[in-house]
Amino acid sequence: MYNPPDPEHFNQTVWLIAAQIPEGKVSTYGQIASMIPPPEGTSPVEYDRLAARWVGGSMKATPAGSGIPWHRVINSQGKISLPPGSAGAEEQRALLEIEGVVFNDKGRVDFNVVGWEGPPDDWLLEKHLLPPRRMGKASDSGEQISLF
Repeated sequence: MYNPPDPEHFNQTVWLIAAQIPEGKVSTYGQIASMIPPPEGTSPVEYDRLAARWVGGSMKATPAGSGIPWHRVINSQGKISLPPGSAGAEEQRALLEIEGVVFNDKGRVDFNVVGWEGPPDDWLLEKHLLPPRRMGKASDSGEQISLF
């Protein structure tokens, strides 16, 4: 299944979520997917495997001039997914940099600095959406948590 069962509804939901990402913050395809319950007829396992790609397809289909901040959605590596050096990638990076998003020398953003925490709980509840997957490290110190 390369497309969601109801692509129009799925796209509208993705765009509704993406429209909530504030200036200077980024989300990922996977984080947005984590807020959308699996469509009817789609198993949770299948949804986990496909949902981020479906979100990518939705973002690619964002209507021009819609005001949806498509540029604020990047991949889970903290990188722009468009081909490096392409006009689209350059435009996305420029739009993010105008908003204050900083990329390191490997072309990645720091989710601990610019990662979006998601919309308010009451908004999610009203829209029948799920709490988002967290981005960034669990520790504010930047150190990995030790189990010993």
